[in-house]
Amino acid sequence: MNEQLNYLPSGFITLSKNGIILSINETLLQILDYSSEALIGKHVHAILPNPARMFFQLYFIPLIMRKHLVEEMYLSIASKNGEEIPVLINASLHNEKEEAVIYCVIIPMRNRNEFEDQLLLAKELAENAFEEKNEALIELEDALKTLEDKQEELKKLNQQNLIFKTNTEKELQLAKKIQETALTKDISNEKVDILSFYRASNELSGDIYGFYQINPHQYGIILLDVMGHGISSALITMSLQSLFHRLISQGVRAEVVMQELDSHLHDLFQNNESAWHYCTAIYLFVDTKKQTMEFINAGHPPTIFQDPAGQQLELYATSPPLGTFEGIHFKSKTLDYKKGARILLYTDGVSEPLGQENLNLALQRHATLPLSVTRENMIVSLSNEAKDPYKNDDQCFILIELK
Repeated sequence: MNEQLNYLPSGFITLSKNGIILSINETLLQILDYSSEALIGKHVHAILPNPARMFFQLYFIPLIMRKHLVEEMYLSIASKNGEEIPVLINASLHNEKEEAVIYCVIIPMRNRNEFEDQLLLAKELAENAFEEKNEALIELEDALKTLEDKQEELKKLNQQNLIFKTNTEKELQLAKKIQETALTKDISNEKVDILSFYRASNELSGDIYGFYQINPHQYGIILLDVMGHGISSALITMSLQSLFHRLISQGVRAEVVMQELDSHLHDLFQNNESAWHYCTAIYLFVDTKKQTMEFINAGHPPTIFQDPAGQQLELYATSPPLGTFEGIHFKSKTLDYKKGARILLYTDGVSEPLGQENLNLALQRHATLPLSVTRENMIVSLSNEAKDPYKNDDQCFILIELK
């Protein structure tokens, strides 16, 4: 065998038509770990495992004899230590010196099998990944469907909430009008002018007032501020309003009026501390014939009394707020007044944005102007001071001129 065939990068072997090994190159000997002496003259079965021997006899020999050519036939050969080596065989049949000789080129396929195994493994991984992807996609579609169902359910709930909110706002506006309807109208006659201003916050108001002409020369004026605002406070104001309306209209004494209101608040919440409310209140009883004014201030901001000369007196609290302590004894104080005296009652929704000093000045600056002008000027001042911290508070004041 010449040098080039001997060291081909693949195995080369020649066989007789009966399968006897005639020659074998060095490359194949190294693969099989045999010497040439051990194989030359032996049948090719010597390097074939049993399954390959049968395949060789059934397919290789008939094919090479009939077509004189075998291309890309896969089978295994066996090394000296019994290792099976997958190979690819190309073979052709030639006549040399009137004898048939089979040339075989044998290419080991170890790496190819490894590559094929890797490809199969990669394919399996890809198929698994694809299956997992499909399962994840199905789960994602299920989750999306669930999310869409939830969104639809949320839309329905939002729609129901919107309807509920709209209906509630309508009911609150109606309640607000009812609350305002309960307020008394201004009084103006030859003995007294009583003018009021009332502006509820966006919610129902916790402020309530009332003034009544008891008889031709007696008047009762009351202003209350229930803790907080909203529905609960509004319900309490309406409850108190019906009570003080009846008491004051009947000319009941100031001490009794405040005592009854205080008892009413205690009765309302005696078994429910979580719903407990209190309120500040001031009640004035004016007798235009005697030119006297009785007052009881239950924790309310000081009422400003101004005589005709412009001298002012602040009527501070004479008792704690209504509904705070049981057994409070309310006692009125009495002032004499002269014609032309003016009085300002207000809630903290007025004093906080304007400031106490400005309220005093509001009476003094406009002492000679009609009382209605003083009221309009105060309303303008409140509008100018309608900053955010005060927008959500109720505003109420009462101006009185004793003629």
